Amino acid sequence: MTDVLLQRRDRTAVITLNVPDRRNAITLPISARLAELVAECERDEDVAALVVTGAPPAFCAGADLTALGAAREEGLRAIYAGFLAVARCTLPTIAAVGGAAVGAGLNLALACDVRLAGPRAKFDARFLQLGIHPGGGMTWMLQRVVGPQTAAAMTLFGTTLDATEAVRTGLALRAVDGDHDALVDAAVELAAPAGKAPRELVTATKRTLRTTATYDRHDDAVETELVAQVASMDTPAFAELLAAMRARISRDA
Repeated sequence: MTDVLLQRRDRTAVITLNVPDRRNAITLPISARLAELVAECERDEDVAALVVTGAPPAFCAGADLTALGAAREEGLRAIYAGFLAVARCTLPTIAAVGGAAVGAGLNLALACDVRLAGPRAKFDARFLQLGIHPGGGMTWMLQRVVGPQTAAAMTLFGTTLDATEAVRTGLALRAVDGDHDALVDAAVELAAPAGKAPRELVTATKRTLRTTATYDRHDDAVETELVAQVASMDTPAFAELLAAMRARISRDA
């Protein structure tokens, strides 16, 4: 059985952690393979977006810390590599969370741009309950998504969020009814418009979102977007879309 699967559905790649008997816990080989597949998808011009999920019943039960050995820092960084590859991915990313996302599994979900939650989804930091400090940038990612109060409740007081609470707090975009296949189908459907747009435009827009998120002034965002917008208007893709729009207008006139 392959521990990490890659399936291409139109222009969306679906990456699945596939160790259901271990609730998709992240081992060093799984982390390395996840990073490899993310890089492979970024190189593939036919892939416009990624969906990351876990084979039922869990999304990801966290890191398998028993395999780290004596090289604690080195081992932890190797565990981080998989979800950090997702966090740094230049393509749009969606987490399809159909079960428990615990510890490093929560990090993997947070690493994605958007999260969809199935009926059995559970978001659980759990680091303190395991006697270990949060890692992998979880405190930073979580506070940016849900705010300091919910982040504190999850990390310090062990609060877990189900699908409904995840949507209410902004951790998930929406809840999806049905089984795992329905959840993944919804994620692929959400990703579809990115596949229809020019790939370079999609990656440039994601890059701008990351840049402007650090700004305090609207004017700075205007100037950053202006440079990218002008560049996009000089591409063949824009010329083709503009010509098609003019043709439709002439035809309907």
